[in-house]
Amino acid sequence: MNNSKYVPTSVFQSLVSAFVLNRLNYCNGLLVDLQASLFQRLQSIQNSAARLIYRLRRSEHITDALMSLHWLHVPGRVEYKVAVLTYKALNGSAPPYS
Repeated sequence: MNNSKYVPTSVFQSLVSAFVLNRLNYCNGLLVDLQASLFQRLQSIQNSAARLIYRLRRSEHITDALMSLHWLHVPGRVEYKVAVLTYKALNGSAPPYS
């Protein structure tokens, strides 16, 4: 039984994001120099999450789904997150660590 059809798309999107994308936020510094083959594995997970949300088949294009979700591709996402953290650190708006 497919329970995702009983959950509103916005709620389902939030749940998938929490379990998949937010896990990447904690390790962006480690992912900066990752091999392309390992980035591809992470991209595959992200693509599967988007397919799950929009109930797409594997044969259907994923680009429109990623754009609709406002999700960057994994290498771009890592680069963006590290750039934002660097900017905040240089401008004094990074979270304080004790």
